[in-house]
Formats: sequence, C-alpha cells, structure tokens
Amino acid sequence: MSTTVAIIGAGPLGRWLALSAARAGFSVLLEDVMPANLHHAQEFLRQELGPAGQGVNPGVALVTTIEDAVRDADLAIDCVPDELESKLEILWLLDRMAPPRTVFATPTTRLSIADLAGCTYRPGKCVAVAAEAKDLAGNSGAQILLRTTTRTAPETVALLDNFWRRLGFTPTFQQEAVVSDQ
Repeated sequence: MSTTVAIIGAGPLGRWLALSAARAGFSVLLEDVMPANLHHAQEFLRQELGPAGQGVNPGVALVTTIEDAVRDADLAIDCVPDELESKLEILWLLDRMAPPRTVFATPTTRLSIADLAGCTYRPGKCVAVAAEAKDLAGNSGAQILLRTTTRTAPETVALLDNFWRRLGFTPTFQQEAVVSDQ
C-alpha cells in the first residue's frame, strides 16, 4: 500500500517536499489557497521533473483546498509560518478534515510540539520537524531532528522514520522535555 502525503503550502518548502516525496515514490497532494503559489509549484515541478513532468506531474497532484489534500492522507505536513497562531489554525483545520489515521508533521524550531499536539484530538499523531526550510532543501543525507511527546504513538514514529529515510535523511527522534509548572 502506497503512502499518501498531503503538503499544505506550496511555497519553497512545500514545493521542495512535494518534489522530494514524489521522487521517493510517495503519492503527493500539494495544497495552497493562493493560485499563484500553485502555478509556481507546477512550473517548478515541471522544470525539475523534465519531460516526465509535462502535463500531470508524476506522483504530485495540485489541489486548492485542505479538505481535498487530506481526504486520503496518511501523513500531512504543513508549511505555514512558524508562528503560534498559524500553527494552531492549520492543526485545527487538519484535525477536523483528515481521517483519524493521518499523522501530522509540523516544521517548527520555536514552538512546543506537546502544546500544539495537545490542541488536537490526536496528540499521539503529532510530531515537530525541528528544522528550518533552508536546512531541508538540498541537504538529503543530513540528520533531521523530529521532536515527539510522551504521547507519540510508535506507528507515528515508524511512519515518519520511513518518510524521512526515503527522502535521504537520517531521522533522530527526541522526546520533548515536559516543563513543570511547579
């Protein structure tokens, strides 16, 4: 069974992830509400995939709604700004639209994944990708840090480990420290 990856946001990071995931054999749905971003993504994919990318891009479908992107997704990766409001909004939308099996990966270097995951109905399926866009694109073979929580499910870790390895990275999982209020 093929893994379906929804990438929310067709900016530079989203385009690179879509290309890399398609090349690694994943079925990819790339979403953006801005038609210009999808147009740039389509041109980027066509250019990078060469003749195989003419017409429909192999392994990448462009969609204009989050609902269409996550309907059949096993993994959803958001590429929204690393700001609390943006992350909460996108996770709220994903949580309501994606099937219960869908794992969420959110690139963030500043926010607590425990706090973000705690705002969803699936805290065991949320992981932070502790990297910035500039650290990902073109750095396959590098190590990538994925932050988990005490509630992260083993199948979530397995899915993300497989995803990043197929993209050429060496994933390292680190459980986020719990900060006590005492």
